[in-house]
Amino acid sequence: MPTLNWIGKEKVVSHHQDVPYRVLEHKYGFTADPSAGLGREHTEPINSGNKIIHGDNLEALKSLLPEYEGKIKCIYIDPPYNTGNESWVYNDNVNHPKIKKWLGEVVGKDGEDLTRHDKWLCMMYPRLKLLHKLLADDGAIFISIDDNEQANLKLICDEIFGARNFVTNLIWRSADSSNNDAKQFSIDYNHTLIYSKDFGWQPYKLERTEDNNAHYKNPDNDPNGPWFMGNLSSPNPRPNLTYILVSPNGTLIKPPKNGWRWSKERMEEMIESKEVIFSSDQSKIIKKTYLKDQSGIVPSNIWWDLEDSGHNRNAKYELIKIFNELKTSDIFKTPKPTKFVEKILKISSNKNSIILDSFAGSATTAHAVLNLNKQDGGNRKFIVIEMEDYANDVTAERVKRVAKGYGSPPTPEGGEKNKKWVEGTGGSFDFYELGLALFDENQNLNEHVGLEKIREYIWFSETRTSFTEPNGENYFLGKKDESAYYFIYEKDRLTTLDYDSLELIKTKGEQYVIYADNCLLPKEFMAKKNIIFKKIPRDITRF
Repeated sequence: MPTLNWIGKEKVVSHHQDVPYRVLEHKYGFTADPSAGLGREHTEPINSGNKIIHGDNLEALKSLLPEYEGKIKCIYIDPPYNTGNESWVYNDNVNHPKIKKWLGEVVGKDGEDLTRHDKWLCMMYPRLKLLHKLLADDGAIFISIDDNEQANLKLICDEIFGARNFVTNLIWRSADSSNNDAKQFSIDYNHTLIYSKDFGWQPYKLERTEDNNAHYKNPDNDPNGPWFMGNLSSPNPRPNLTYILVSPNGTLIKPPKNGWRWSKERMEEMIESKEVIFSSDQSKIIKKTYLKDQSGIVPSNIWWDLEDSGHNRNAKYELIKIFNELKTSDIFKTPKPTKFVEKILKISSNKNSIILDSFAGSATTAHAVLNLNKQDGGNRKFIVIEMEDYANDVTAERVKRVAKGYGSPPTPEGGEKNKKWVEGTGGSFDFYELGLALFDENQNLNEHVGLEKIREYIWFSETRTSFTEPNGENYFLGKKDESAYYFIYEKDRLTTLDYDSLELIKTKGEQYVIYADNCLLPKEFMAKKNIIFKKIPRDITRF
């Protein structure tokens, strides 16, 4: 398999392992009442599963691993396209001060010689590595990009996700009209590369439309209803399937150019069962595909219908309508329309899926999730990450307005104002900032993080389940699958697992996993009692 090399690659291929694990600091929760067009912020976490995170997406992705590794059904990202344009806040020439600082720390002096393509690849590679870890085995990632980095992105995704897990290059018509002022060619479309976690991933079918169904007719009044003439020809040349069929009246029916799709034995079975029939003059055979048997349509990899998938100008109008007092068009030059992301979610998620977007921008992905949940009563969850300072004022604010409703406020008498009001979708979320690193520079536990966050991390690392602080038992973390977990830790002194400390163990289990600084219990005794000792901090899992 061909691989891509660039200056700095050797410094970043394993960098995702060295990224510090930072805790998420809860800032506020938000709930919406769309019936009243109102929203409310809460001090305590809402715990709805929807998260908006402000911070470097590399570190934020790392912070998600304990709870979400292997659980994300669909990832959609719209990263910087690396066009060289630096005229707007979310610049895509990879010269953001945070990125430059990061490159200097990770890549070192080599970073001085990096081209913008090298920088972009250094920035993307570790993020894609973490996204791969978060993706579920039955999940898929969708990455929008243009021609500046499409070829490079394809090669590094082949390396990270596996070339056999490449699904397709989805072509989306992003412009609603051609640009006659273009210097060479009008750029009317973007790429969206799709990769699955495991080979064999299948997208969900899209709903059938009236246009799809219009191809099915019933000229012979078939009692099974409208039908469409199916293809009997092999998609590839099949010399061994070039047999001749004989109709009941003796007419010889020659095979198609590539041969028949099925063997002669299978074809005869289909004729016998009337899955395949002879035409009225018996000069050809027909395979009927019935409309009643069609549950949906397989998605195409060309999305050219502007009404069906939206376009960039449409997305700008959408933002202007939501933020009538904010100049979002100055920030987001080519936003994605919610229709486009909704269609992605329809083919890649179900009603209970978790969807992740680590380049959140104006929160189109979160908006699309809320729209779909309203449409079909789903319970999809979104996690979106934005590193820019507008994470709260734009990213989160859009979700608030979409959830509670926006536009001219509804009035009892109706009229023009009601026509301009967009009803809220409902929904809630928690807003987080990236906090302190869990481990200090010496790889010891950072006690400034707080014991609650440390205990939560230990529990996640062991069980991959949500943590609820137990009551009444010191050091006890919880019980799962008949295993009892204890974290014997004190800020100001070393702790020891010995016979005396076993008196702290009140919850019975088939197995005990106990963290402490030291252990004085004999190995034979621990084996007999099914005790697993883990040393602090050495044996704490590093994500």
